[in-house]
Amino acid sequence: MAKAVSKPQVYEGDGKGPLYADRVKIHPRNFNGPFRKWKTILLWIFLGLYHLFAWVRWDRGPGLPDQAVLFDLPGRRAYIFWVEIWPQEVYYLTGLLILAAVSLFAASAIAGRVWCGFACFQTVWTDLFMKVEHLIEGDRTKRIKLDQAPMSLNKLFKRLVKHAIWLAIALFMAVSFLWYFNDAPTLTKNLLTGNVGGWTLVVLIVLTSLTYIMAGFAREQVCFYMCPYGRFQSVMTDEESLLVTYEAWRGEPRMKGAKDIGTDKRGDCVDCGLCVQACPTGIDIRDGSQMECIGCGLCIDACNTMMETLNLPKNLISYDSYTNMVAREQGKGKQVHLIRPRTIYYAVILTVVASVLVASLSMRDRLEVNIIRDRAPLFVTLSDGNIRNGYTYKILNMESDDKTYELSVDGLNEVAMDVIGQDKKDQKTLTLHVPADRVGAFKLFLKAPRGKLEGPSTDIDFVLKDVETGEIHSQSTVFRGPK
Repeated sequence: MAKAVSKPQVYEGDGKGPLYADRVKIHPRNFNGPFRKWKTILLWIFLGLYHLFAWVRWDRGPGLPDQAVLFDLPGRRAYIFWVEIWPQEVYYLTGLLILAAVSLFAASAIAGRVWCGFACFQTVWTDLFMKVEHLIEGDRTKRIKLDQAPMSLNKLFKRLVKHAIWLAIALFMAVSFLWYFNDAPTLTKNLLTGNVGGWTLVVLIVLTSLTYIMAGFAREQVCFYMCPYGRFQSVMTDEESLLVTYEAWRGEPRMKGAKDIGTDKRGDCVDCGLCVQACPTGIDIRDGSQMECIGCGLCIDACNTMMETLNLPKNLISYDSYTNMVAREQGKGKQVHLIRPRTIYYAVILTVVASVLVASLSMRDRLEVNIIRDRAPLFVTLSDGNIRNGYTYKILNMESDDKTYELSVDGLNEVAMDVIGQDKKDQKTLTLHVPADRVGAFKLFLKAPRGKLEGPSTDIDFVLKDVETGEIHSQSTVFRGPK
């Protein structure tokens, strides 16, 4: 495999010029081929999923949203089909992020930057914007001529139409993003009637602007300078990873024109430059593997087009591993090893993390209790000699039904309980009501005779019983008293 060689840069200026070179606009040329076909298919699949998923309905019962995927920020929870995630369960988000990261690492170990080339949102949006540009301004040659031509009515009209469509697409992308944080039909109706709040409008403007700028103007610059993935991709690939490669052993030395085809002194590469013209990041894959390569394979389609024209074997540029390329050079059989220690490790990690998430979701308790004991003061000595402690007792009812609980205390004799808001005093057992999908917060006071305390600190248990099911939840704390 040809390797990229870092060439020394010689500066011959007077020290007064700009520190950074201006960006050279890239005009990718469109070639038909399997990689272009798959990029287009996946483009419409991903866009369809992104825009339509928010409209899928899911019946969760009365009083709950019926949107299958909804991140309800005002309600402080997330709904993903049958899974309901509360803020206290943010560790599930951590698990999903780990799954996403390891999946990306596994994909890189198998096929390099296949995610960047076919599924990254920057790639998808940029590809869509470029399709609009190609439709209005024409293919590469016409776009270059239009850029170089002086301003005219024809050029102005095409530019206005192109940017108007870009802005419309960017706006639609932003609206689709907001659908996942609001009820999609309601938000759409409010947007059409102009009934939107300040924050919704701010987010809409920001997302529209970012999509318009990133996909319409920044494009490959996002991959070069903003995305960190390309810079650490090399540590996730090895000699068995499938990457976009140029077979220098077959293509070099390059020939000029078709007259040298078949001679022993010339390779198959005719130096036509189609691979560079097709590249959306403007690199020459013949210089070896580079950080700027996003693995889209469009240069393969371009090169195969020329190889077919010259009746030469295809795949001078191909998605291949270094090991297999060397084996072909030596006349050996195919050497592709997708199952190897690196991919096995990733598969094991994915299996373990996914299993833990599924098991945790299936066995998680739909009741959560939190006890906060008053610290100022630690205790109060009442006029009758009893010692009183204060507690804030919170019950998180994650069920879709209202719940009634009975609360009692173990570990302390002759204890009496009061709860602010209830008329009954000095009770042995409290009855607490918590609405569905709500947090019930209760201010409790416990008092006990001083002589019944074991010392300055007595271990006690709050025992909460579900009246309907009989399930019991116990949580330990302490009762403070004088020394």
